[in-house]
Amino acid sequence: MADEDNEHKLFSSFEKYDEFIEAQKVFLQMDLTEEPSKDQQVEDRRLHQKLVNILDEYQEQSYLLDPHLEELVTPVVQHLRAHAKQFLADRFLRGSNSRIWSLSMLLYSYAKCRGYKAIIRFFPHEVADLWIVLGYLDAEDSCARDQSQWALRYILLLWLSLVCMLPFDLSQFDESEVGHTSKVIETTTKQYLSNAGLEREGAAVALSRFYMRQDTSKQFSEFLEWSRETISGSSDLFKAIGVFHVLCEVLKSGSLEFVQARIPDFIALANAVDARETLNNNPLIRKLRTKLVSRIGVRLLPGRMGSRRSKKRLLTGDSDSAQAHVSLEEEDIDVPEEVETVLEQLFAALQDKDTLVRWSAAKGVARIGERLPADLADQVLATVLGHFAIHSVTAASLYDVPAVAEATWHGACLACAEMSRRGTVPPERLFELVGWLSKALYFDLRKGAHSVGSNVRDASAYVLWALARSQEPSSLAPLAGDLARHLVTVSLYDREVQIRRAASAGFQEFVGRTSLFPHGIDVLRKTDFYAVGIRRNSFLVAAPQVAEHIEYRPYLLDHLLNVSLRHWDISMRRVGAQSLRRICLVDIETLGPEASRRCARLLEASDNTDIHGGLLGLTELALAYTEVLNGDMLESKKREIWQYLSRIPESTLLGSRNEIVTAAACDLMTRTITCQEINLADSSVSNWNKIVEYGLKHRDTAVQESATATMGVISRLVDCSKMVSRLIRELTKGTLSQRVLGRLLGVIDYNSYPACLPESLKALHEGVNRMTGPFRSNVEARQACYEAMPSILQNTVMNLPLHLTHEDVSLMFDALLDGLNDYSVDERGDVGSWVRIACVDALGTIIETLISRAKGIPNFEKYLPPSRYHQCIGGILKQGVERLDNVRQESGRTFLKLLLLSSPDVENSDSWNIHCEDFLRRLFVSGEEIGWNDANWLFPRAVQILNVETYRKPVLLGLIASVGSLTDSTHRPVSASLVSYVRSLPLRTTEPHRYDLLRIVKDLIDHAKSNTTANSVVVPVLQVFNVLLDGDALRLLGNDDEGTRLLQDLFSMVARNPHRIKNVKRLYQSMKVVVQFLSFERMYQSCVKALPSFLSHQYPSVRGETAEFLYISLQSMDLHRDTEEAENILLETEWSSGDILGVTSAGNSVCSRLLA
Repeated sequence: MADEDNEHKLFSSFEKYDEFIEAQKVFLQMDLTEEPSKDQQVEDRRLHQKLVNILDEYQEQSYLLDPHLEELVTPVVQHLRAHAKQFLADRFLRGSNSRIWSLSMLLYSYAKCRGYKAIIRFFPHEVADLWIVLGYLDAEDSCARDQSQWALRYILLLWLSLVCMLPFDLSQFDESEVGHTSKVIETTTKQYLSNAGLEREGAAVALSRFYMRQDTSKQFSEFLEWSRETISGSSDLFKAIGVFHVLCEVLKSGSLEFVQARIPDFIALANAVDARETLNNNPLIRKLRTKLVSRIGVRLLPGRMGSRRSKKRLLTGDSDSAQAHVSLEEEDIDVPEEVETVLEQLFAALQDKDTLVRWSAAKGVARIGERLPADLADQVLATVLGHFAIHSVTAASLYDVPAVAEATWHGACLACAEMSRRGTVPPERLFELVGWLSKALYFDLRKGAHSVGSNVRDASAYVLWALARSQEPSSLAPLAGDLARHLVTVSLYDREVQIRRAASAGFQEFVGRTSLFPHGIDVLRKTDFYAVGIRRNSFLVAAPQVAEHIEYRPYLLDHLLNVSLRHWDISMRRVGAQSLRRICLVDIETLGPEASRRCARLLEASDNTDIHGGLLGLTELALAYTEVLNGDMLESKKREIWQYLSRIPESTLLGSRNEIVTAAACDLMTRTITCQEINLADSSVSNWNKIVEYGLKHRDTAVQESATATMGVISRLVDCSKMVSRLIRELTKGTLSQRVLGRLLGVIDYNSYPACLPESLKALHEGVNRMTGPFRSNVEARQACYEAMPSILQNTVMNLPLHLTHEDVSLMFDALLDGLNDYSVDERGDVGSWVRIACVDALGTIIETLISRAKGIPNFEKYLPPSRYHQCIGGILKQGVERLDNVRQESGRTFLKLLLLSSPDVENSDSWNIHCEDFLRRLFVSGEEIGWNDANWLFPRAVQILNVETYRKPVLLGLIASVGSLTDSTHRPVSASLVSYVRSLPLRTTEPHRYDLLRIVKDLIDHAKSNTTANSVVVPVLQVFNVLLDGDALRLLGNDDEGTRLLQDLFSMVARNPHRIKNVKRLYQSMKVVVQFLSFERMYQSCVKALPSFLSHQYPSVRGETAEFLYISLQSMDLHRDTEEAENILLETEWSSGDILGVTSAGNSVCSRLLA
């Protein structure tokens, strides 16, 4: 969380300066020559990490460090310089690798935060420093030679580049031969050009500074020859990248005379890449080649003419005289022929497949363009604009452009943006440029399962942002209206958040600098950075607000109908249809009919995407009419929209892979079906019932849900009992469509037409029967049947006695309570939990519905007897303390809803109050927003429910199941809570409703005895006993006669015939109970005699586990006996061996030693 806070925090100054400087002082006190101890290493790393973390906080606002940069960087560099000087004086003082690494990484962090150009100014740069840095970098035994010290080498190379700029003659350092020093510098730095890391960049900077010196410039010719050989013959990509880095640096910073004399060599090296496929396939090399070519063009031309043109046009009052002055300057410019070649290569690079190459080319085109005369710069812009038309000449619309056009359009947009930013776009070109940008803003082409073009849309927004900053308002005025509408539309309706925000930024720039956009401030407030950040908010909140302005409304509607409803992303079509409804609600009478007709035209398309979008749009428009109109006018509009469904071919609606179209058609019918259309013999959509039935039997869940919703509406309009009866028979026999039966029976309106209600109830009860029902192997179908039961009750509760008898409701309760015991398991896990959750929800809904309507229900106590009510509460609580988090969460939500429910408005209403209501509210109703899925919060409270006698048994059963959980996050909290609770109980109590130790042990034993053959019941009970024995919670039983009898009952259950038990888990738990009973004096003899049956069991794993657990227990228990001999036998015997006789003898020996 701290990192997230820092990421969004804005600083006004270097607030942590004092803390940082103090930490750095302590950090610099370390001795680089001394190898630190482990504790010192930890402290060094801690200090280093603290400094780096502070710098990282200011990464986005690194300029705040500038006032303190010298004070921060200089001590660190001086510390490194002192160490290097000391090492050169005494080679035995090599220094600590870890400490030098930390020091160099701190310097690298400065370079990363502020940039190497800013911090290099504070490096030592005296003549004497040359041999310090060069000697340390070149020495074989220095830390710089260590492979892990890349940051140290990077810093040293940057330092060397600074020293190389000093105006002194390198020959004064020569000792043996002339040029020795320069050869050492060149050789040392060249070796790092083939590295893959930052050393390569540092070496490139150092070499470029070295070759630009007057006394070493002649050596550059040799370097060019070596570079030509490297590029032409070597297959080392890293070395080629390093060479191009050097060339680019030389072209950038070398003197004009030095560079222009070698222009042919630079061009030859750039062209050499084309001959090597290996090099040409590498995007980084292509980027550096593009940068090299662009810098060649820049160095062939004089200063920034276009920039001067722009500034004089924008900043001076007498623009005519300024323009005349610039024209005079431009007449004297002689543009070399090489510039044309350079531009051709850059124009080709604008279409490169990699973004970094295109962007480098775009910047190169703009830099050359601003140095050219106005007429030539205009030709450059015209060529760039021509890129938009390369793939558009034969395309009927933007959506017919091939996907490969993405790179071309993106490169053209970037070039236009860079030229606009530099003020080289003349006003007369604005109409053409904005025309192409208006298309680029919507560049979104389907390519397989995704689309391409987001970078084009982003770059086009960048161009418009740049135009707002560089053009005069008078030039933009004729285009302002269209630009405003396009930017608003994209900022609201683009799929990608970064593009919506980019368009919003462009709109903001125009509003702030030109004030030309209609309602600019108001619209900007509705479409700001945060408003468009979330797609649903942008579509459903911001867009309708902007649509209140008539200037923008038609454009927004056009985009929704032409783009959003036809979008490849289904979520965009859905949210677009919802946005269409909200905008049409602004003026439904005017906008609704036209929007309906345009949506209907989409239904005639051949693409399922368009058909689906049209159906979604019509569905939302029908909902809009429902919100505004009523009566005959609403019926008329519904029938009008309904008729459009006939335009879709039946083969499309019922296609095997057209599930989204089928579902959308059912949704449209749900919104628009009317009684007249159902009853008409010649309905305008004659196959509507066929579509609905097809949807009901479809394998896709979404289609089933849409079709059942349609059936629900139909059942409110006409009597469809015969159809429901037929569907019950058909769906029961089906396989893929079984789950739809419950959904269907749950949405039928029985209150209007109750004829099929008895048959529906019978079908539901048969469906949930796990033993003989038709859905006994389909858990999803049973779940749907359970979910239908509360829906039926809610539908009929207004006239409950007319539709449902109290016996019917009682059967519902029986079925739902039985569903709480569904623990079905398959390869997906505990799928029965889906049924249990459905039953918990259904019980809560039925109880809430009956109690809230109690006053209008005759014989309410028969429909919901108090005993049944409390039985349901117990069942819900049992699920609320079981092992699955999601089941507990849903059960807890339902229980709290019932706990806070008002009493029914009937006589003796207290009978329907949850017992100990105030106690339970204190336990679970609090201001804390913590769910029942949090085991650490729940179980210390849940065990207290055992004090409520009514719900004691079901809660105890739920806790038993949780103790048996394999999930540690559940097992630990429930075990600790249960032990704590049991230890707090008295041995026995005279209070009738109070729980005591004897009773809880008896309840546990009785539960296990009632299901002796069910390992799923017995094993968790034994786990509970072992947890209680581990926690010493049953100690009081050993000194009580009744308690001893209970222990003997438990012992007889776990020690009886263990050789007949096949379940290993039950054997383990039984054995552990027997071993733990050794601590009870009255049980000792019996337990010892039972041990051989486990130590000599037929399963080797049981024998081994018994021996290990017994040995550990004997060492931890205080039995007041000498058990050393028995422990030795346990250790020395190979219990997993196949020698049964030997193992049996050893087991008997252990028994005899323990009884001695």
